[in-house]
Order: sequence, then C-alpha cells, then structure tokens
Amino acid sequence: MNSKRIVKSTGRYAIRFVTLLIAISIISFILVSLSPVDPVQQYVGAVPNVSEEQREKIAEYWGLNDPPAERFAIWAKSLLHGDFGTSLIYRRPVLDIIGEKFAASLALMLTAWVFSGILGFTIGCIMGVYNGKWPDRILKKVCLTMCAIPTFWIGIVFLMVFSVKLGWFPMGMSVPKGVPADQVTLLQRIHHLVLPALTLSFLSFANVALHTREKLVDVLESDYVLFAKASGESRFSIWKRHGLRNILLPAVTMQFGSFSELFGGSVLAETVFSYPGLGAAASAAGMGSDIPLLLGITLFSAVFVFVGNMLANIIYGIADPQIREGYEHEE
Repeated sequence: MNSKRIVKSTGRYAIRFVTLLIAISIISFILVSLSPVDPVQQYVGAVPNVSEEQREKIAEYWGLNDPPAERFAIWAKSLLHGDFGTSLIYRRPVLDIIGEKFAASLALMLTAWVFSGILGFTIGCIMGVYNGKWPDRILKKVCLTMCAIPTFWIGIVFLMVFSVKLGWFPMGMSVPKGVPADQVTLLQRIHHLVLPALTLSFLSFANVALHTREKLVDVLESDYVLFAKASGESRFSIWKRHGLRNILLPAVTMQFGSFSELFGGSVLAETVFSYPGLGAAASAAGMGSDIPLLLGITLFSAVFVFVGNMLANIIYGIADPQIREGYEHEE
C-alpha cells in the first residue's frame, strides 16, 4: 500500500513537472518571438560591412524566416535531444554556459539561503519571546521595512558602506582581479562571496522572521505554556521545551519555499556586484537579445524553483504526519 502511494505521488509530481515545462516553453517562445529586437542585428553587433545577402544567410541559418510554429517545433525537438542551442553572446553551447554560471550562483544562493534562515529564525524567536515589548516592536519595524526595500538598493548601500567607505570587502566579482583561477584561494572566494550573499539574504529573512514570530506567539499563548509559566518555568526553558519544536518545522518549510525569491533576487544582486553567475548571464541575455541563452535559463530556473518547492512539500510531509495524510487524500 505504501509503494502505491509513492508511485501515485511520484506520478503526480511528474505530471505537474511536464505540464509546467510545456507551458513555460510555449509562453517564453511566444514572448521572445514578439520581441521587436532584430536577432540578426544582435548577432552581427557592431561588425561593419555586413551585406543584406549575408544577413539573409544568417537569418536562414537560424531559421528566422520559418513560421513561428515550425521554429517552435524545431526548437522543442532539439530540447528533447538535449540541444539548447548556441549562445549569441558567448558563442558557446547554452548548456555549457548554464553549467558554468550556475556553479557560481549555487554557492551564492546557498550561502544567502543559510544566512537568511539563521538570521530570520533568530530574529523571529526574539520577537516572539518579547512579544509586545521594545525588542519586538523595533525588530518588527525593521522586518517590515526590509520587506519593502529592493534588493539592488540594499546592494548599492552595502557597496558604499562596506566596500567604498570601510574597505572591508571587494567591490565585486567572485575572485580577485588579475589572479589566475587556479591560484585563487578558498578564503579569497569567501571574501568576495560574503557581501553579495548577505545582500541576497536580506530578500527573504524578514518573511522568515515574521512567520516565525507569529507561530511562536501562538505557541506561547497556549494553555500548556501558561501552565508552565505559572509553575515557575523560565522563559528560555519554555522556548526550548515548548516553542522550538513547534516553530522549527514551519520555519524550515518557509525557508525552502524561498528558493524562487532567491533565484529571482540573484539577478539583481549579481548585477550590482558584477558577480559572474546565472543571474548576471540572464540579465546579459535579456539586454543582448540572446534568445537561446534566455530561453535556456528560463527553463532551467523553472526546474530549479519546482524542485525547491517539491522538496519543501516532501520534507513537510515527512516531518508532519497530518500534512502527509492531507497530501494522500487531496485527490
């Protein structure tokens, strides 16, 4: 019986995954096709003396003269064979660019993910324990303010303060300028990673903190906690014995659900800090009308976000039997 539920759940996720990719592929291709930018001109760039005949050959080579439906069918067939095309900017296969850039972005997003989780959970616990008192009021205003501040603005402020004025961190890039890749040390990479990761972590830590606060307040106002207070149990003991076990699971689920925010925010953070990751590549592809790279990154980001949300659901279902039963009876 258990194996049947596993097969059923796996099939449901597979159907959702395939449907998502098909929908995103169609929508992305339509939007790119409606773009007023001439891809031939973007490919040629500033090269002079390109005749109309040469432009026509380039357009014919890329299949730009074919009907949109035919071009989509050819592109989709290539995707099924693992061919995402060639980047117009980098002049390399799209999958090679995505693999190279994602390695840098993954380090950035994982570091920011850990920062935001620890910072958000800690602040949320402080606000919940001191509910209604001055630490709660001050931190709550800070979190609400951070929810409204754009990521790029935080990055610019961090650059001005910590890089320009204090000189604690480099201005950008993932490695020191002029140093060969094989000579870059781990400490140098971490030094370049801290500031953009901290900037990116500010995108989601406030949501985790506010969510954790609300859950902790509900727990601390319950009858069994009031009885513990009446019995003389300390505030820290109450938080450790009763609060922590009840708020940790929602916080973890909230944290896994922030994958999409981190992926979207990485585009702005990497642009501000000139960090050579997937977000910067997506920004460059959009500005330069690199259609193959832009479509490839779009599909890859959809897969990344879907996997993050799926992991959140799986972890929540494993940890909480009631949630798991709800998933099993949702159909």
